[in-house]
Amino acid sequence: MFDKYEEFKADVFKLTKIDLNYYKEKQMRRRIDTLANKNGAKSYEEYIQMIKSDKEKFEQFVNFLTINVSEFYRNPDQWKLMDQQVIPKLIKEQRKPIKIWSAACSTGDEPYSLAMAFSKHVPLSDIKILATDIDKQVIEHAKVGLYSEKSIAGVPADLKKKYFTQIGNSYQISDDIKKCVTFKEHNLLKDVYPKDYDLILCRNVVIYFTDEAKDMIYKNFYGSLKSKGVLFIGSTEQISNYKDLGFNRMSSFYFEKP
Repeated sequence: MFDKYEEFKADVFKLTKIDLNYYKEKQMRRRIDTLANKNGAKSYEEYIQMIKSDKEKFEQFVNFLTINVSEFYRNPDQWKLMDQQVIPKLIKEQRKPIKIWSAACSTGDEPYSLAMAFSKHVPLSDIKILATDIDKQVIEHAKVGLYSEKSIAGVPADLKKKYFTQIGNSYQISDDIKKCVTFKEHNLLKDVYPKDYDLILCRNVVIYFTDEAKDMIYKNFYGSLKSKGVLFIGSTEQISNYKDLGFNRMSSFYFEKP
């Protein structure tokens, strides 16, 4: 029987420091129940013991909770707006180096997309990107910088030619782009937020969280931005109370701190 979810949440927090109270319960329970069943567990107690005793199952569980589908230049129209409006705005304000935070960066597709997008406008030496995620496994994957053809399908042809090398059926991102990005572990729900950023990108992540957690995250992003800094969110998300949080809306997915 999959009951005693409150006890399970407490056990998960002790093991992983991931607080399931911040996630939408119905959606999260359904996902966890599916994974536990797949592993042959008949209850939360049994599944938690599996996670504790089997490193592979533990890593599978953390990945299941934290990895989001990611790809280069996801939602091309939004990246077009980045290229035509957001980047020129930041450059016009003479920000050097341009400080960018890619939060919940998953396998690195988005921070590397940012580096390539900015490379069309400024020297790579002027681009400083912090890329963070709660999962150290995906961070290690991101540092390697090896991607499938499908992952990079959205990359503009000129940038693909310039910054990727084909290795077998995979594609390796160039060291020049890698040097723009620093990867670190960070938990959006409990860690201190870094400060003084010109641009923050956090896309298709907060949809899994409660409204209270979303507000907390967006307030923290507001505090992390410099004046006139920009927040870029995902196509699955909206900030209906952006005025209450202090933001001005630039477009559906871009918000500016006055």
